[in-house]
Amino acid sequence: MFRRAWNAVRQGLAKTAEALGGRLHSLLHGKRLDAATLDDIEGLLIAADVGVKASREITDSLRREFAAGRMERGEDALDHLKRVMQARWGEGETALRFAEKAPTVILVVGINGVGKTTSVAKIAASLRASGKSVLLAAADTFRAGAVQQLTIWSERLGVDIVRGKDGADPAAVVFDAADAALARGVDVLLVDTAGRLHTQEHLMRQLAKVRSVLERKIPGAPHETLLVVDATSGQNAIRQAELFSKAAAVTGIFLAKLDGTAKGGVVVAIHDELGIPVKLVGIGETPQDVQPFDPAAFVEAMLGTPVAAA
Repeated sequence: MFRRAWNAVRQGLAKTAEALGGRLHSLLHGKRLDAATLDDIEGLLIAADVGVKASREITDSLRREFAAGRMERGEDALDHLKRVMQARWGEGETALRFAEKAPTVILVVGINGVGKTTSVAKIAASLRASGKSVLLAAADTFRAGAVQQLTIWSERLGVDIVRGKDGADPAAVVFDAADAALARGVDVLLVDTAGRLHTQEHLMRQLAKVRSVLERKIPGAPHETLLVVDATSGQNAIRQAELFSKAAAVTGIFLAKLDGTAKGGVVVAIHDELGIPVKLVGIGETPQDVQPFDPAAFVEAMLGTPVAAA
């Protein structure tokens, strides 16, 4: 569905590839394995925010192969790393879910400052490029300028929008947007919500109200609840995902600003620790800089030979 560009994924992960893939290649290429090298591999994985648990499990599998005499060369270890990391995701686990009968409702949540509204625009641009009709619901009515920001994006992208005034009831905006989506027969209703923390009880109540409206208006809605997290925040991204998953029934992660971090391994940690799949990744500033999360391409880009940043 989305534009799949191998070079874009590699460029977006250039910092992580340099910090992890580059060091792994230096450590392993043309070398024979020993116990100290295996320990160094585990340290590099942890430093890339793969997570202590996942890093240990991955390197323990290397240690077993080495101890059994089935692995001696550094290149074999690198190939084994790629296979083991790719296998951590199930088939089809990272694909967006769509309703059997339109409209599909995608609810987007997250705290302020992570690029949530821009991420909504990126999702809209990709859906539109794939031939789907999209309607935006500007339900982030509490942050000054948020509605105007999404309105500007809607005009740039040629996508219709339902909006209320600043400070309007988000649930009322969503009610009108659901009616409009049904009346116009659009494929996807994409809902931007107010940035909130788990400690902001009034905003969490508003989010519950928004979900309730969607559930009543459109069967099975929301079909996806995507949490936008900032990849550069590292382990804090995991904490955000943990908190929101309890409050908002998060079904997937949009990992923004992946191109700005050397710790792209957080994708593995989020999946392993919380069981929430990363479904989309942001790898640049333009609306086109979004990719579906492809485990095989991601691992290859992260562990492969680094490329120069664009």
